[in-house]
Amino acid sequence: MSDKLPYTQNRELSWLRFNDRVLEEAMDATVPLLERLKFVAIFTSNLDEFFMIRVGSLYDLSLLNPQSIDKKSGMTPQEQLHAIYRAVRPLYAKRERCFYDIMSQLQVHGIHFLRFKDLRPDEVKYVKQYFKQSIAPILSPQIVDAHHPFPHLQNKVTHVVARLKYKGNETFGCVPIPAALPSVLYLPGTGVRFLTVGEIVEEYLEHLFPGYNCIERARLCLTRNADITPEEEREDFDGDFREKMQKVLGKRRRLASVRLELSNVISPELEAYLCAKISLEHHQIYITKAPFSLSFAYDLSAKLPEARRSILSYPAFTPQIPGIIPPQEKMLRLVQRGDLLLSYPYESMNPFLQLLKEAANDPSVISIKITIYRLASKAKLVDYLCAAAENGKDVTVLIELRARFDEQNNIDWSERLEEAGCTILYGFEGYKVHSKICLITRRDHGNIRYLTQIGTGNYNEKTAAMYTDLSLMTCDQAIGKDANEFFKNMMIGNLQGQYDHLLVAPVSLKSTLLKLMDEEIAKGEKGRMIFKLNSVTDLDLMEKLRDASKAGVQITMIVRGICCILPGIPGETENLHIRSIVGRYLEHSRIYCFGTGSSEKMYIASADFMTRNTERRVEVACPIYDPRVKSKIHHILELCLKDNIRARTLLPDGSYCHISGDSAPLDCQKQLMADALEESIPVEGKLTLWQKVKKLFH
Repeated sequence: MSDKLPYTQNRELSWLRFNDRVLEEAMDATVPLLERLKFVAIFTSNLDEFFMIRVGSLYDLSLLNPQSIDKKSGMTPQEQLHAIYRAVRPLYAKRERCFYDIMSQLQVHGIHFLRFKDLRPDEVKYVKQYFKQSIAPILSPQIVDAHHPFPHLQNKVTHVVARLKYKGNETFGCVPIPAALPSVLYLPGTGVRFLTVGEIVEEYLEHLFPGYNCIERARLCLTRNADITPEEEREDFDGDFREKMQKVLGKRRRLASVRLELSNVISPELEAYLCAKISLEHHQIYITKAPFSLSFAYDLSAKLPEARRSILSYPAFTPQIPGIIPPQEKMLRLVQRGDLLLSYPYESMNPFLQLLKEAANDPSVISIKITIYRLASKAKLVDYLCAAAENGKDVTVLIELRARFDEQNNIDWSERLEEAGCTILYGFEGYKVHSKICLITRRDHGNIRYLTQIGTGNYNEKTAAMYTDLSLMTCDQAIGKDANEFFKNMMIGNLQGQYDHLLVAPVSLKSTLLKLMDEEIAKGEKGRMIFKLNSVTDLDLMEKLRDASKAGVQITMIVRGICCILPGIPGETENLHIRSIVGRYLEHSRIYCFGTGSSEKMYIASADFMTRNTERRVEVACPIYDPRVKSKIHHILELCLKDNIRARTLLPDGSYCHISGDSAPLDCQKQLMADALEESIPVEGKLTLWQKVKKLFH
């Protein structure tokens, strides 16, 4: 291991610590049981993606440049891989204990996760009949011999495998569980009783291989490298970019193996055979008795009566409409009177969608331009953009087809938008467009007027109710002119545009952040910086944060996930304080604050402090000028910094600990929900203190 910077840590190990914090939420007895189960499911899907993307990219790097050194940890790619595989093993044991503890407690509420041996005789009869009628007909069992090659094991698909004997000869059998089958089978009767379809197939394996004797059997799930991007595709391709992306998606299904999950310990003979066939080593195998996928966790609440569901789930919460938005008010008119900030998921995305709907039908609106990274599978936003195009508006949509794992969804949406008459752009070769910006242009009494929306999160109507994000709608014409210039540059493929107010990566965002940090460094101990981010990995920004700390600047950071800079390192980062919040909602908003008081400079942004965001993506940060909006953002930050329930403090060794102190318990997300409910009351419906007293005495 080479020398490393004393105040940094490995990116991948930092991410694993974040996912461990997700699992801690699943172990928290104060969280309702079904929500705890969902946290185990989130941990599981997070880990799946981690292996497909991060481990996959390290695997590629270990082949292409095995001697490259990670500056943050001093490790080669192979050393990082070995550290990851070691660090993940105890997480599997923790996940399994957590899953079965939750399922044990759910039995009291009539929810039973069953193994085949747990079935009652009548249930065995039902399962056997279901297997014969609904499972066996669509299975494709296969043996491996001279005439049957070893099958391609698809990524993240459960397979039942076995050692089989026929007339004294041993062979290998394999049965993939197709996506057409549900992952679990719910049994008839009272309560919720279910088992995995994979276990049913394993139980009736002999029915699929008649005449064979089954010596050994197991369920397995292979994870493949999925880190394939168009930048890595070097073949000449002159067709439509959508076609190229379809080709990339096809390749993803056949990439190298990075992990093998097994339902039980298998013999050395079977392990050696599998490892040879799929090019894996023993340290890449994980045994887990818990299901490989826990997607069923999201379906259980719908199978319960309302009374039971309310006990086992978070209290229902509906994103609110802020009280400052009168019920019958036109959004176009309201935003022209002053900036409006929506805080998701506490406040609803509907006011912004209403703004788009009005713009689609307003005769004075000339054009709508928007960048799209991820959309829900059902999107009103697309309906309104299509309506605008059909109404003769000039609608330009820059849609990023390389939004990982959302590629096909974005391809489908781009086709629909194009059919409606929208102008479709696909971004840049080598640069993903990750910005969240929408520009509405109007002709008002002969004058051109801009209305701009800039956010920290995607235009995804589903995640807007699950992720914390900020959405600013402003009629500031200076920002609007910058937004107009931004879209002009996107249209002609110019990444070098100059802007007066917006910070736009890959050109001005990082350089401006470094300059603003230098301004605080010049203040010495009077300097102040606050950041709310998802991840911190950019070495240049981390070095500048270290310099600021050494200069006496007080730096506070709220970092949900990866954080490669370590606080509290003597002589390096003693004035740096970092905390992480993992709770009911995914913390996703990005906020940058420099200085204090009237001279403070505040931005909301689409970019984290990651090199991919600052140098290899098109990102936008927007300054906050309206004092009311600034105050609202400060309130959010203050609650995040007072949270002593869901927050953890990052320690100098890279571990996290609970917030200590004698302060009253505060969960920032619960408080923001309460605030949203209070502030949803229309202004005219709120009573003064004297009015409340008079009403009380009446």
